[in-house]
Amino acid sequence: MKNIGIFCKQKFPVGHKVLADLIEWLVKKDCQVILDKNTASIAGQGASCSWEDISDRADLIIVLGGDGTILRVARNAHSFKVPILGVNLGTLGFLAEVTLADLYEVLENVLQGRYECENRMLLNACIWRDKKKVGDYNVLNDVVIGKGALARIVNLKVQVNSQYMTSYRADGLIISTPTGSTAYSLSAGGPIIHPSMDALVLSPICPFTLTNRSIVIPDQSVIQVELTTEKENVRVTFDGQKGCDMLQGDLLEVKKAKTSIQLIQAPGKNYYQILRNKLHWGSNVANVKR
Repeated sequence: MKNIGIFCKQKFPVGHKVLADLIEWLVKKDCQVILDKNTASIAGQGASCSWEDISDRADLIIVLGGDGTILRVARNAHSFKVPILGVNLGTLGFLAEVTLADLYEVLENVLQGRYECENRMLLNACIWRDKKKVGDYNVLNDVVIGKGALARIVNLKVQVNSQYMTSYRADGLIISTPTGSTAYSLSAGGPIIHPSMDALVLSPICPFTLTNRSIVIPDQSVIQVELTTEKENVRVTFDGQKGCDMLQGDLLEVKKAKTSIQLIQAPGKNYYQILRNKLHWGSNVANVKR
């Protein structure tokens, strides 16, 4: 691996020093470092490339930041099938597993080809209005239909593989990948799904009917959600970072994307260890007696 793309989270206190040290280390390893405009400005360098150029040219992408930064990079890099190494600059993340303390040891192994990748499913979500596609997005975590601050409960008609499943009366609906099952879906009462599983999760947000619970369906399913509520402020968000309005009669179609992303696994760590640390399983916080 000689061409290394780097994306750094903006406005992070230690970002400049971490980035400068990393670039210096990679240059000494005879690597070609490729930066986007924002990352180049943090590093104090003038030369930069577009996100697409970096994803196309890079043998490896290093993401300095957290899960949110990885979500943003994944949406731009997935079609190029370049491995992504997530380095956490803050608290422990579910996606950014590598700590600063382990960064250079892990990188040394990665540059020598000693690493393992984990494929993570993406969702493709399209908005159809009057039989015309008005939005097309790929997401790693989830697609969320949510009502505005002043909106009432919304009505959502859901079909799976053209078969009617149910109609939700709720504050919204979350459609998530296994990766996203530990994000918003978990807060809404959804199950934790191991990222290697081939499944999708539908979790209603504050449903009017208490028997409406989360459901896990096969990843080959095509989900269609129609907004049947009149004159309500409803918005669809994609990985919590992009969004568009949803009008009465609009159809949201969600299915497994044709591409996936490759996340480099941090050596010595596994998914269950991350769950224990992130969710405090087995700690005094989780075992408080009633």
